[in-house]
Amino acid sequence: MEREEVLFGVLGPVTAERATVDSAGRTADDRRAPTVLSTPSTPIALKGPRHRAVLARLVVARRRVVPVARLVTDLWPDAPPPGAVGAVQTFVAALRRALEPDRPPRAPARLLVTEGPGYVLRAGPDTVDAWRFETAVGEAAKLPPARALPRLDEALELWRGPAYADFAHEEWVRGERARLAELRLRSVERRAGAQLDLGLAAEAVPDLDAHLADHPWREDAWRLLALALYRTGRQGDALAVLRRARSTLVEQLGVDPGPALRRLEADVLAQDPALGATDGPAGPAETAARLWTRAAAAYDRTVASGARARLETTVGLLRDLAVTGGGGLAAAREHRMAAVAAAEEFGDPVLTGRVIGAFDVPAIWTRGDDPELARRIVAAAERTLAALPPPDGPGGSGGSGGSRTYDAVRCRLLATVAVETRGSHSSRGPQAAGQAEAIARRLDDPALLAFALNGVFMQSFTRAGLAPRRAEIGAELVGLGARHGLVTFEVLGHLIGLQAHAALGDFRAAATHATAADRLADRHELPLVGVFTRWYGALRLAAAGDLAGARPAYETAAADLPDSGMPGLTHGLLPLALLSLHFAGGPRVPARDAVDPAADWGPYRPWITPLAALASGDRPAARTALRALPDPARDLLYEACCCLEATAALELGDRAVLTRVHERLLPASAELAGAGSGLLTLGPVSRYLTAIGAALRD
Repeated sequence: MEREEVLFGVLGPVTAERATVDSAGRTADDRRAPTVLSTPSTPIALKGPRHRAVLARLVVARRRVVPVARLVTDLWPDAPPPGAVGAVQTFVAALRRALEPDRPPRAPARLLVTEGPGYVLRAGPDTVDAWRFETAVGEAAKLPPARALPRLDEALELWRGPAYADFAHEEWVRGERARLAELRLRSVERRAGAQLDLGLAAEAVPDLDAHLADHPWREDAWRLLALALYRTGRQGDALAVLRRARSTLVEQLGVDPGPALRRLEADVLAQDPALGATDGPAGPAETAARLWTRAAAAYDRTVASGARARLETTVGLLRDLAVTGGGGLAAAREHRMAAVAAAEEFGDPVLTGRVIGAFDVPAIWTRGDDPELARRIVAAAERTLAALPPPDGPGGSGGSGGSRTYDAVRCRLLATVAVETRGSHSSRGPQAAGQAEAIARRLDDPALLAFALNGVFMQSFTRAGLAPRRAEIGAELVGLGARHGLVTFEVLGHLIGLQAHAALGDFRAAATHATAADRLADRHELPLVGVFTRWYGALRLAAAGDLAGARPAYETAAADLPDSGMPGLTHGLLPLALLSLHFAGGPRVPARDAVDPAADWGPYRPWITPLAALASGDRPAARTALRALPDPARDLLYEACCCLEATAALELGDRAVLTRVHERLLPASAELAGAGSGLLTLGPVSRYLTAIGAALRD
């Protein structure tokens, strides 16, 4: 949810800017940073210096009232002119018009508010850059170095110059300017300390040099610079810095270096081994974070910015990011097409195919999260397939290393097409899945086969009743993943097994798969697995007839959905799950409150509309909506949608619809409707078939 916000800048010249922010207080351009906003692009004209002075004075007050008399004294410290109070009121009125141009006449101001004897700026905590800076610095102080470093980077990037630069000589802002300046200097030094803790001594040296050029009295900065030089093997330079520090402090301040600098000089001269390590023992997480930071820095220095290898590395990172949680999945999705577009610019179909096919993130839900992105990915994959040499052409399939490379790329592209066309009625998806599987089995490549089988699973919904086939796919993926260390595909196999066995009513086997998936997820930090296993727990209660327990279990499980990064799963799921509880005894039109038309039914709304009309007594509307129903998406809830359609058709006695639905459902007669999702069930399909058969005989 987005809204317009006014952002104030005082870390430099005083500014006000208008930006669009999301519901978490972040700009549309920087949704990844929870408190640091990116610079908006629409400045607000603040007229003259007195207007900016009033605004700055109110920011300094930090949401406290500044009396008009105080404003007059601060703006004209020597001798206020006649009419000074009226002038302040004029400045405030102009500021209000600038900050809230759409405010109706005589409507109360929202930002610059009259209160008691003066005015107060009701700015939010994330709308003033100085306040955001302080928040970020405070948070960084509580974080380990690996997490503190990027937080400090974000904080320091907010500075555009000296704080309140327009009013450097004003008495009313002197204390605040000094406080912010000191906090900034300490943040620069904390950042350097974090770099040293992470083994980035060489990276810390240039910034510390620049820092000391402007602030030569900072003893801790001298200490950090000398230590950074020593840790990069520059012992002589480290000693020279310490001696320069002594000279500077004596000549400029008339004081000798403090104990920390004197002790460091002695330790450098003695080549104390402790200087070569970070302070205190690092835990495993800290060690891993340090290694990551150093390796990333080395990669950035070594691999050219335009190198092809960067693209393949980038998509590998996106693939890994996608399994770290909802935020990672959303971020990976956001950048995926950009990587593909960059690869296509090289004009090399093998490179492009590798970049497209490297995103082999296991997919379990049969509705895509971003249909437009999926369409573009499929289009790019098809273009790349067309650009590859044909399988029977030169270098195509003669058994050489080159042909194997082409075949592997072709397999991944076909698997990508199969996965990304999930839920569609097109024949291209099943065709691509079959071709990918055939190539992978011929190449005898476990990783290729696992990805291809994911595509086969996504295309195993061409008709109802295919749960046994999906159980076979899941079992093969579990075995393949366990034998070859393909953990994410082993987890995928267990989740497919959970779904398939739930559809078949074998909840003991389904529970075994759920437990195994959770165990692997805990060991390998795969948090999204829990989204599905918690929903399975609610389904198990519903299938066992514990409807009172299932309802709160569904509501608890649904709390995870907004942060899951899977909108294709999220939309409409909770209302549908709660509605499913009304079908425990078979097909019947639920009560009116169970089919609230205002609820978020997402993609399932067409199948709810006839039932809602029936529940409200509007049979003509129900009949019209029933006849307008499309063929359900070929996905995990295909049978469930068919059963909802059957329920409305039974109530209306619509023989044509009943005949069609009976034909669709007949292959799934031994399954539980909807349970193949692993999330919900409308009960045995056989009950619906029996009711339809009786209605048709009548």
